Amino acid sequence: MPGMPGPVADEREGLLAFLAQQRQLLRNASFGLTDEQARATPSASELSVGGLIKHISAMERAWVDTMLQRRGERSTEEAAAAYGDDFQLGPDETLAGTIADNEQAAAETTEALAGFADLGQPVPVPRDAPWFPRDVEAWSVRWVLLHLIEEIARHAGHADIVRESIDGATTYELLAAAEGWPETDWLKPWTPPTTASTAA
Repeated sequence: MPGMPGPVADEREGLLAFLAQQRQLLRNASFGLTDEQARATPSASELSVGGLIKHISAMERAWVDTMLQRRGERSTEEAAAAYGDDFQLGPDETLAGTIADNEQAAAETTEALAGFADLGQPVPVPRDAPWFPRDVEAWSVRWVLLHLIEEIARHAGHADIVRESIDGATTYELLAAAEGWPETDWLKPWTPPTTASTAA
């Protein structure tokens, strides 16, 4: 995916394009990492790049469940108890598997949205968490999409900080490497550190 979404023909296409770009930017923070590095928590928080990718998959599925007004696989209590686990890449989980699951979650969202002819269709506000407003009866499908973009963009920023703390790699260097952009005077694609420089 290039550094910016392509032109869009309408609102739905635009929302999906920007949602896809934010997912890709978050996944891009994992470019070139090993499973061990994807589990690393080198910044002031306990966030890891792999854990953030895992979390947005769970978060996106929960919002699709809300949008479709269906009960998720876990109860509210189970989801609350597992909340921290959603941010951790477990010892039996791989970065490749987590990215594949994230791509599957994205496909599920696109499939669910195909069932809504009207992005203004109401989505009742759940009442099972203290952060949901009590004075709002419903959002819309459009609102849910905008919220997903916001949430994933915020976590993409977290992932950028964690990745830079691992090896100094930054977003555009990683994009340039992943997309095969040519080196310029002001942007050099990321390359894995050599053994000699790692030992130094």
